[in-house]
Amino acid sequence: MNRSKAFKRNVEKSDGAIGLRKSANKVSGAPEGAEPMEERAPTEGNSGQQNAVRTQRREAATSALARVRQVAKKDKKAKFTSLMHHIYSTDRLRSAYGALAKNASAGVDGETWRSYGQQLEARLEDLSGRLGRGGYRAKPALRRYIPKESGGRRPIGIPALEDKIVQRAATEVLNGIYEEDFLGFSYGFRPGRSQHDALDAVTVGITREKVNWVLDADIRGFFDTINHEKLAKFIEHRIGDRRVLRLIQKWLKAGVMEDGSWQAAEQGTPQGGSISPLLANVYLHYALDLWVQRWRRRYAKGDVIFVRYADDFIVGFQYRADAEWFLRDLAARLREFSLELHPDKTRLVEFGRFAASNRQERGDGKPETFDFLGFTHYCGKSREGKFLVARKTMRKRFQRKLRALSQQLKQRRHRPISELGTWLASVLRGYYNYYGVPGNYGSLKRFRWQLAGAWCWVLRRRSQRHRMSWERFQRLSKRWLPLPRITHPWPAERLRV
Repeated sequence: MNRSKAFKRNVEKSDGAIGLRKSANKVSGAPEGAEPMEERAPTEGNSGQQNAVRTQRREAATSALARVRQVAKKDKKAKFTSLMHHIYSTDRLRSAYGALAKNASAGVDGETWRSYGQQLEARLEDLSGRLGRGGYRAKPALRRYIPKESGGRRPIGIPALEDKIVQRAATEVLNGIYEEDFLGFSYGFRPGRSQHDALDAVTVGITREKVNWVLDADIRGFFDTINHEKLAKFIEHRIGDRRVLRLIQKWLKAGVMEDGSWQAAEQGTPQGGSISPLLANVYLHYALDLWVQRWRRRYAKGDVIFVRYADDFIVGFQYRADAEWFLRDLAARLREFSLELHPDKTRLVEFGRFAASNRQERGDGKPETFDFLGFTHYCGKSREGKFLVARKTMRKRFQRKLRALSQQLKQRRHRPISELGTWLASVLRGYYNYYGVPGNYGSLKRFRWQLAGAWCWVLRRRSQRHRMSWERFQRLSKRWLPLPRITHPWPAERLRV
């Protein structure tokens, strides 16, 4: 058995998720395991008895959701007609509240996590009652903007706190069904999967399969252009509970508040809510993933790999003819669902183990690169001279992060050195935790060096007569700024585990 066939067989046997030729297995693990429960101090009186009852209720809710998952796994065409009671359970709502970010911005209601928690039990009981009798009303999301890498601003919606709670609870319940349906090559916003799992799948797929061309694709304004009618039809494939369908429609039709005025939402789902990533995955599962699976089985002449993280995906091809054919069919397929490829972010590049030699023969220069999830991927070689997919931090991400930190340093320059050092240390550790992949040590080292230079510049301008010599700053830098470190294993090692 050759290496390629052995790899495909291992992928099909394992939980691994490159999804070559055959649909990969689904991720195992209960979604509710990723939902942390709220820790609460015992109350006076019969606290032990109350805690025991609450524990029994939680266990019953978990068992009920496990049965839903089992049915979804056993029968791929089953429609669930009784789900709403799982969502408005007070224990599930309490769990959803405890899982929310405590310092998140307030929505149109002005309610924060802490203010809502002052009368938590009474409010959750009231919320559960309104959900049960159909009296719950979704509030419009508060429109805010964040900067985009390519310039401009990206709109996000901040739901009201009660909407956040209910969306979180609904997501937990619906994940129990859709995690049995989603395909192995889908990684975005799924329990037990991360951006680095998608990055590893791309690297291993290109390295071990016969990939010579890579399509780096992005859907233009995906979250803002989701068709509500088509999304409703997709959801109805699995969800037959009309109350759950109406609940989702309430969130979609709630609109947004911007500068004090309400705007209707005829399409799209606001980024920022807990339910939006799940709805986006459902939409792309039916509009894209299932179609890709069928296309490569029916039409591809050579090997094809596919990895998707939200609306950003990578497709690898053995033959250029397959790649060009796929790209034409893909554009037509997306148009059927009111979507289109971003012309500036969709590129077909020659990439793979033979790219360097083939381009050298034609006099085309070095192999092209592509960007995915914050990393620039380029053709490299190991110490033994073997082909490998090398990765480094994207230049735009690198520079944007440094500019933001330099600006924050200027604003904090009069803070105590120990406070600044503690903050910068936490920033660097977070940076290493994401970008610390094998082969990217040089980028980490440059980032630390330039951040240290920005800090030194700020410290020397705290007064006209600074005493910050380079020797003294070197001691501060050594004390407060952690050295670069690789925090992730090699892709093949993680996928094997």
